[in-house]
Amino acid sequence: MKLALIVLAVLLIAVGCRDAVERALIYVPSRELGGTPASLRLAYRDVWFQAEDGVRLHGWLVPGARPTTLLWCHGNAGNISHRLDNIQDIHARLGIGVFIFDYRGYGLSEGSPTEAGLYQDARAARQALVQDLGIPAEQIVYFGRSLGAAVALELALTHPPPGLILESPFLSVRAMANRTVPGIGALFRTRFDSLEKVGRVRTALLVLHGDADEVVPYEHGRRVYEAAAGPKAFYTIAGAHHNDTYLVGGNDYWEAWRRFLNSQMFLRIE
Repeated sequence: MKLALIVLAVLLIAVGCRDAVERALIYVPSRELGGTPASLRLAYRDVWFQAEDGVRLHGWLVPGARPTTLLWCHGNAGNISHRLDNIQDIHARLGIGVFIFDYRGYGLSEGSPTEAGLYQDARAARQALVQDLGIPAEQIVYFGRSLGAAVALELALTHPPPGLILESPFLSVRAMANRTVPGIGALFRTRFDSLEKVGRVRTALLVLHGDADEVVPYEHGRRVYEAAAGPKAFYTIAGAHHNDTYLVGGNDYWEAWRRFLNSQMFLRIE
């Protein structure tokens, strides 16, 4: 059934419904928030800001005990409220602040998602952190998971951070499409081409990937890591699938984060 729907979508792309079909295949947003950090007894601040094209965006700032703030670019489905338990873990285990925002078309943010739009949204989120919230740029580490890894990577090219963490990154949209139907990737205009970009990043990089990931192959994470110039580190999350990395990873997973964030030399993790 899934394959039949994808083939139908490919046919629709071919006959001229490209943009709408691509959006439906790539982005799975949810508008309704299922909670706030307050429901987990976390202090937070609602943050509203604008992208370059005027789209109004929404996010949460959860302050931490340490000066580092994580700028989080989330995956393609749901909204920021679906990351609440993960935010709580980061806050409790690492003690750092978290700024997570919804892309256009997600949660309370206006608009409709596109590749160029998501890149704008990430730049606007960073600007809000630095200019509106007063967080020094040298204290902001970027974190992107799945689709968000491609967004965070693009942001790192235009505004290099002291550290970049990519979890479950894919090579490109075309590579992901070709996994389902070989050759159909060429029909997609949307790229999110992390493999092409990662070699141009000049910042400390940590890549994490579950070796049982059923959505984005483990090989994709390894190839993104291998194409990076360095300094860089890779951590295999043993037994983790696509959406349970921080749950399955246990203490060793968080220790990989901790070592990366604490090391001035960003020592290799294997």
